[in-house]
Amino acid sequence: MATAIKTHNEMTTEEREARKLLASCYRVFDMMGWTEMIYNHITLKIPGEEDAFLINPYGLHFSEVCASNLVKINSEGEKLDGSMYPVNKAGFTQHSVFHKQLPDMHCIIHTHTTETMAVCSTEEGLLPTNFYACNFIGQVAYHDFEGVTVRSEEGERLIRNIGDKRVLMLKNHGPVVMGRTLPEAFITYWALQRACEIQLATLSMGKPIIVPQDVIDVHQRDINQTELPGGPGAPDFAAMVRKIDKIDTSWRD
Repeated sequence: MATAIKTHNEMTTEEREARKLLASCYRVFDMMGWTEMIYNHITLKIPGEEDAFLINPYGLHFSEVCASNLVKINSEGEKLDGSMYPVNKAGFTQHSVFHKQLPDMHCIIHTHTTETMAVCSTEEGLLPTNFYACNFIGQVAYHDFEGVTVRSEEGERLIRNIGDKRVLMLKNHGPVVMGRTLPEAFITYWALQRACEIQLATLSMGKPIIVPQDVIDVHQRDINQTELPGGPGAPDFAAMVRKIDKIDTSWRD
């Protein structure tokens, strides 16, 4: 049975911080135009709790998400905070299996941007034709389209197909991007989005230049040498939060 909604003071510090972090991410996605009406989802595990993660309230646009209206659920889809909002079944079904089976993945992003869906809808998938795409070659898994993801039994195939990868391209559908932290998932998603945008632009102009595997290997070996302190994506995400704060700080509510 779901518990009553906890007040701000009754929440753990970890939950309060997780709510603010995730709410800021939804507003960043809105600012970047990575939204799809009231659909799609970004989820985040709550540190220190065995089976609890936060998801957006179904029915609200990303621009309306704030720390207090995020919904706390477990991997069975049960609301743990007495929220008045429903949860998108497709979001719960897909994300819950990853959170449960891949415990190191604390943040999961699934979106329907035009560019990522387009790449997911081609036989070749992501091609090594640009700087960002080379980040992902050999690091991306694929999963055949089975219709809207609302059946729990599909979870077995999702887990089998992703294997040891942490980016899963759902064919004819869209990407699932995971990270050990939210900033890591964000910067991975950002780079994937850029790779897909540039691939579409390149293919519209003519025959692309394919980067050879030996160059891809060197690129992937050296790419992390330019990381700043704070972990993957931390400075990048902090910069984006500063931008949304200049527009609207209501995500903190």
